[in-house]
Amino acid sequence: MVAEQVRRGRVRKRRLAPFLGLTALLAGCAGAASVGAHLLRPNAYASVRSIEKRSDFHDPALLAQAWALPVAAAYRRRPYEYQSNPSFCGPATVANLLRSLGVDFSQADVLRGTTFQPWFGVLVNGLTLEELADLLRRRLDRQVHVVRDLSLAAFREAMKSSNNPEKRLIVNFHRGPLFGRGAGHFSPILGYLADADLVFVGDVNGDYRPFLVSSERLWRAVATIDGTSGKPRGLLIIDTALSDRPGEAD
Repeated sequence: MVAEQVRRGRVRKRRLAPFLGLTALLAGCAGAASVGAHLLRPNAYASVRSIEKRSDFHDPALLAQAWALPVAAAYRRRPYEYQSNPSFCGPATVANLLRSLGVDFSQADVLRGTTFQPWFGVLVNGLTLEELADLLRRRLDRQVHVVRDLSLAAFREAMKSSNNPEKRLIVNFHRGPLFGRGAGHFSPILGYLADADLVFVGDVNGDYRPFLVSSERLWRAVATIDGTSGKPRGLLIIDTALSDRPGEAD
């Protein structure tokens, strides 16, 4: 009798396996479709001339100057980590920021033990500016300031502060005004070449890599609305000198 029940149980499991696999596949596809829905919208920036066509975008001499800036040099001490999938720009940005402060975190480590958990490997809808600030506060014993609605002059002043080793800046921008394509994105600000008015954006997307862009062009990309939160995009400014060392959440 027991053997017969075990046999029947195995048969039921074999019959259920394809169904469960299909359910998981459909759930994964649903998550990907939710994230990918942004990519299916008409491109409102199709007429924008990409900054990739500018000579200063990846100019070797200018990039050498940019990497020599004090904060950029701190980021360069450890291998730069690029996002593992399109929804992980936020975690990859935080991981690189932590590494610049001497703490070796991966983007997977950044999310561990938090409420921001991927679904089938995807952070559905990504993270908002406030959510990334919350994530940073869990990982750093630092002040994290959410900054929005800056004038161009105030934005340039913020970019100048990105060269201060006692600060770290993260920018939330829409790729459209820069590249004529894409969606919302996070990356660290690695520095600012004031003489050339070029911001050094540490793009965590390996296809773009860290690049240079004028402050006005970046400002326009930041002055866009995040469709998830309904709020303008902006900056996170982190004061790194307020406590002795970075810390982890419990």
